Amino acid sequence: MAEVKKIATRESYGKALKEFGTDERIVVLDADLSKSTKTATFKDAYPHRHFNAGIAEANMTSVAAGLASCGKIVFASSFAMFASGRAFEQIRNSVCYPNLNVKIGATHAGISVGEDGATHQCNEDIAIMRALPNMTIINPADDAEARLAVKAAIETDGPFYLRFGRLAVDVINDPSTYKFEIGKGIELKSGKDVTIIATGLMVSKALNAAKELMEEGIDARVINIHTIKPIDKDIIIKASKETGAIVTCEEHSIIGGLGSAVSEVLSENAPCIMRRVGIMDKFGRSGKPAQLFEAYGLDEKTIIKNVKEAIASK
Repeated sequence: MAEVKKIATRESYGKALKEFGTDERIVVLDADLSKSTKTATFKDAYPHRHFNAGIAEANMTSVAAGLASCGKIVFASSFAMFASGRAFEQIRNSVCYPNLNVKIGATHAGISVGEDGATHQCNEDIAIMRALPNMTIINPADDAEARLAVKAAIETDGPFYLRFGRLAVDVINDPSTYKFEIGKGIELKSGKDVTIIATGLMVSKALNAAKELMEEGIDARVINIHTIKPIDKDIIIKASKETGAIVTCEEHSIIGGLGSAVSEVLSENAPCIMRRVGIMDKFGRSGKPAQLFEAYGLDEKTIIKNVKEAIASK
């Protein structure tokens, strides 16, 4: 069996910026991290529309807002920790409040940053951005989805938070046939016993877990939620009514992320048994990504354990 191709979504981000950068309205800003965020790919192709703001994320975001107010489509990039944390006030007051066309390209999100440790492993960014009015949040699962998320952000007016990873992840979608729509979840596998709802790099782990569960006679539905806000309520409610149990999976704190968003939908519309797989209100630590996934319960084994507990509680 051929090995599954792996590509980091930050790589996809850089390539997409270059691909769609023929649009003269697109301007890219970076906080002295263009090689890591991969915006250097855009810089090489369109140097006159790429600006290094230095290690000054707050100022970068304010500049992005100014450019957007003049009709530009602006991508402001840094590591997720700094893009969402250090520049929060500017995102809130200068981007979201006036509803400007600024896209935050946040790379190196989640615990998979690995050896860089807790200071750089941003597991809170989705929660922070979810609280902001006018903000659309997309957490792509693979290369195809990341590229099309960038395209959708360009074509859709308003603030976006695009979350990308450092780690190379499985390519699960066929780029020649995959269709991306903001706010629409995707059922990747049908199932009647339980539903696994995942986002980002956890989508491939959810599919792996579902395959193992099928070998044990458990038929798990798998849904990819790439858009955290606005979230696809219909696909969640349908899954609750048809399977009666839901397990969410995210490379993010269980507080304020996908698990919280799904819980809100269920509690108001279709309550069911639910479990959340994610970072359990802890900071990260330095280590190899695979070791951290196991240590923090972001692996197939933990997903399977939670699925069985959810089914037993029905």
